[in-house]
Amino acid sequence: MSKNYGSKRVVVGAHYGLRDWLVQRMTAVLMALFTIVLLAQVLLGGPLGYDRWAAIFSAQWMKTLTFVVIVSLAWHAWVGVRDIYMDYVTKSVGLRLSLQVATVAWLVGCAGWAVQVLWRL
Repeated sequence: MSKNYGSKRVVVGAHYGLRDWLVQRMTAVLMALFTIVLLAQVLLGGPLGYDRWAAIFSAQWMKTLTFVVIVSLAWHAWVGVRDIYMDYVTKSVGLRLSLQVATVAWLVGCAGWAVQVLWRL
């Protein structure tokens, strides 16, 4: 007796496929490259203090790169945390939605604060 699972399939969990897999990898590579650039700036510069940090982030290219990394970090965190919620935390749709909304609000708030700090320099 064959069973037809195709018509009654319910997608549960964080199985969104190639797109999310690529997002995780691309954002991780971008953050790793940013870390290398930042380390080069810190290690090849002068004494480390507020003035040095301000000088590193005063260049427009560095502000732009940092902004892209902030967005990438938030996106990377969102995909990972969403997958954890869907796979391991709860099967209650209401609780999961509440956790996801709280996470998005927190990530947007953190990213907004980071951008505000960045452009204050």
